[in-house]
Amino acid sequence: MPTTLSRAAHLPKLGRFGWLMGLYAENYARLSRLFAPTDLVPGRYVSSIGDGLDLHLDVIETHRYTVELRITYGIIDPQTGEPDPSAFVRVYRDARQAEATHCYVGRRWQDVIGMFPPPAELISHRMRMNTFLGKWVEYLAERGHGVATLERVEFDAVEASMEPSSAG
Repeated sequence: MPTTLSRAAHLPKLGRFGWLMGLYAENYARLSRLFAPTDLVPGRYVSSIGDGLDLHLDVIETHRYTVELRITYGIIDPQTGEPDPSAFVRVYRDARQAEATHCYVGRRWQDVIGMFPPPAELISHRMRMNTFLGKWVEYLAERGHGVATLERVEFDAVEASMEPSSAG
């Protein structure tokens, strides 16, 4: 038995960077099942499931190996005028990974970790952003969003739907 325990002690542990790469791979799988973003052309898309809270997906740019996305609801933060929550995502086609590069959930990354964070803090922040993205995409799938509910729309229609209502 002591031999077995000593072998287990020598097994490599998954570091934080490895864990982060695993989150990227999970996010790619979830996004691919939900919206197939590598098949979309640049433009604005809306996913509506009839709950009054439409999801906006912007395909910002597509390149040979990457796709740049923005995922948000049509809710505008009254203080900043920016959609909240939102996530900017870079999808790596060849590596089959999706990385949340920026998230806005009430605060900007500069406000959270500063302009020049130490590497450990930067990795921790990226882990939180990508954990948020994974949970959000999983929630969207559970609510019924997906390729079947995704519709390409014109820019003006999306902007009009995201403006704060004057009713109230």
